[in-house]
Amino acid sequence: MTPWPSVTRRALLSGAVALLVRPRSASAAGRKADYVVVYKAARRLDLLAHGEVVASYPIRLGANPLGPKIFELDGRTPEGVYMIDRHSRNTPYHLALHISYPQPENRARAAQYKLPPGGAIFIHGTPGTGKRFARDWTDGCIAVSNRAIEEIWAAVVDGTPIEIRP
Repeated sequence: MTPWPSVTRRALLSGAVALLVRPRSASAAGRKADYVVVYKAARRLDLLAHGEVVASYPIRLGANPLGPKIFELDGRTPEGVYMIDRHSRNTPYHLALHISYPQPENRARAAQYKLPPGGAIFIHGTPGTGKRFARDWTDGCIAVSNRAIEEIWAAVVDGTPIEIRP
């Protein structure tokens, strides 16, 4: 016989399951992220503080997500290490964080194709009510739910590094 009544065991188990299923919220914990990692293949964005993942969010990408961004309107999300360089409320989406793409190496790659590299790459929420989150749909940005962008917005300051992995 266990020392805990069955009600207590059930409550503990359901609480543990809720912690595993629910995304951890950086803003609810009052923590600022010092690094952002995007895993394109896994469709996930992690916020880290001192090397510890403090929040994870599902993401959506462009219509052509495989490989690094080469030129404007290729439907790809850049890969590499960049910075979050500004917060923007002036957007058709629910809040946005600008990513410091393109860098000189991105411009050089696009120049090989005699095309512009693009530059409006953001982490952003969805337009309107958020119903466009079911599939990849951006032109190369990283889309998250409107609730997620509010948490990310609060947890990430300008100058935070972002690593975008394949």
